Parts: sequence; C-alpha cells; structure tokens
Amino acid sequence: MSAVTTLALPHGTLSLPAFLPDATVGVVRAVDSADLLREGVPALVMNTFHLMQHPGSSTVQALGGLHAMSAWPRPIVTDSGGFQAYSLIRQNAKYGTLTENGILYRPEGSNRKLQLTPEKAVQLQVAYGADVVMCLDDCTHVDDPPAEQEASVRRTVAWAKRCRAEFDRLMAQRRGNGPRPRLFGVVQGGGSPELRQACAEALLPLGFDGFGYGGWPLDGQGNLVVEMLRFTRGLIPAHLPMHALGVGHPVNIAQCAALGYGIFDSALPTRDARNGRLYTLSGPEARPSAHHSNWLRFVYIGDDKHIKDSRPVGETCACHTCRHYSRGYLHHLYKQSDATFMRLATIHNVRFMVDLMAALRADHVAG
Repeated sequence: MSAVTTLALPHGTLSLPAFLPDATVGVVRAVDSADLLREGVPALVMNTFHLMQHPGSSTVQALGGLHAMSAWPRPIVTDSGGFQAYSLIRQNAKYGTLTENGILYRPEGSNRKLQLTPEKAVQLQVAYGADVVMCLDDCTHVDDPPAEQEASVRRTVAWAKRCRAEFDRLMAQRRGNGPRPRLFGVVQGGGSPELRQACAEALLPLGFDGFGYGGWPLDGQGNLVVEMLRFTRGLIPAHLPMHALGVGHPVNIAQCAALGYGIFDSALPTRDARNGRLYTLSGPEARPSAHHSNWLRFVYIGDDKHIKDSRPVGETCACHTCRHYSRGYLHHLYKQSDATFMRLATIHNVRFMVDLMAALRADHVAG
C-alpha cells in the first residue's frame, strides 16, 4: 500500500507530514490558541505525565478536557510520559523507579508518589479527550547498553498489550457513534536492528493505528540516527503513520519526512524563538531538502547588525510578525527582555514550521 498522507481524527483530518508544537502543560509558551490557529498550526502535542501533576487530572476534566481548557479546536496528541521517565528517573534515581507495573514518580519537593501504569496512562489520555493516545513505553538512549535495551523492549511490549486491552475496554463503554481516538504503539530497541525488529513484530499484531519511533533520535554527538530511523520505518507498513517523537530541527524533519515519517513534535522551534534564534530560508528560491542543509538560515535577532534593519525576519514569510514588524524592532524588544518579543518570535518560528511542512507535502505529491 502507498504511504499514508492523511490521518482522520475526532477533531479534524491531519495532512501529513505535519509538525505539532509542544504544548506540554496545555499551552505553547508565549502564544495563545488564536495565534496558533491564525498561522495554520494543524495540531498540538500535550503531555500526560506533566498534566496529571499540573494542573492535575481532576482540574483538566472539570474544565471540560484539554480542548475546552485550552480553547484549541483542532487535534491533540498526548504523549504518555515514557520519555519523561527516561529524562528524569534514568538520570536521577531519587525521582522514582521503573517497575514491570509502570512508573513510580516522586515529584521534587513533595512527599507524595505518583503511579503511572499502562492502564492509567490510557485512562487519563482518553479522559482528557486526546485525539491520539500514545502507549506507555520504556524509553532508552541509543547508546544505552544491550541489557537495558532488551529490558526496555520487553517492558514496552508488555505495557503495549496492557494499553491495548485498556483502550479497547474504554472504547466498548463509549456511548454514541462518534469518531474514536487513535491508539499508537511505540517501537523501542535503541541502536539494535534486531531489537527494533523484535519490538515491531511483537507490536504489529496488536492492531495499532500508528506507531512512534521510541528512544532518543540523536546519537551522542547530536546527529540524527538516520539509518536506524530508516530501518524502523521499514518495519512498519507504509499505510500506518509513524510519529518521529521529539524530532523538531527543520533539517532533521526534512530527512525524516523523506524516510516516510509523517508526524513530528518538539519544543525546539518555540524554545529557539524565545531565545532569539529565528528560522528563515536562505533565499527566495531556497527549497527544503533531505540531502543538504543550506536551505535553512538562522537569524540571531540579538546581534547588533539588526539594530536598524527594517526588513522582516523572513522576506517571503506571511506570518503576523513578518507582516507587521521589522528585525530592528524585534531586536529592540529582545534587548528589553519584553514579553512581546517572545510572542512575536514564537509566532514566526511556528509559521516557518507550518510552511516547511506544506513545502514537504508539495514535494511528496510532485515526487
């Protein structure tokens, strides 16, 4: 079957490839939903692990679920919390432990313990109103030793089976015939082709609607693990979408899209914006390419050369920021540490990512 180009979800159809800004705790920092909608953002990623702590699951539900709470009418993908367990617990054991039953987390400065099991991860995501529910997985770094990778795959598969069973139970209890959320499994295995294959082969019979590439997508030198991403995409039938979890650098996205990945998310573009690194094309004729990076240029807006620059950040960009404000004015706001800078800069980088995905989709159709 041909590669998937759309993903039908309860809150709209997602054209692929698509980049989803990270709205970790229900907000893309410095902007609101109106800003994002105006610039054409198709969907957001929010994080179950963080939301269950702040503002808390009962608050999310009291406010009507994630869509109502954040005034976001388009799809929302919720991450399960597996990566957060990796980034916090694996690097500092005082924050909790990973067991066969799930993740036991101890928030810093608190005596309470939070238990996140595969069943609870699915229950929370469904209750939040997520359009895509991600299975809880055991995340590793590509350079972790073989024993850890093997344990991760074993645990990820076991948890996926429990997530599948709980998701099916909840869907059977649903009232009405409205569209149901999609359930994605996560393929782990680190840098081992054998483990990646074993994980994929164990997950495929469970009938997931799509899959995530699990584990850190960069090597120890910060380079994209292209061959492992290519190999893993090849393990999953082309008609099932794959989410390159955490991939957000524009050049890396172009590479992964060429490999067949359809969904991307990262806090990088919005974090870069707040820190004064703005994205633009290297010239009016520049086109994104998976084969080189010279189409991308960074504008470091804090540099003195922008003090009296009357040009917009992007000469061909139609975002709200570029239509109304100059590099010189943004430089001034940045130097004043004004909150307006963070909003205007974020708007620009978000629109750059929207336009990047449109260009990649057009190239795919043309190809």
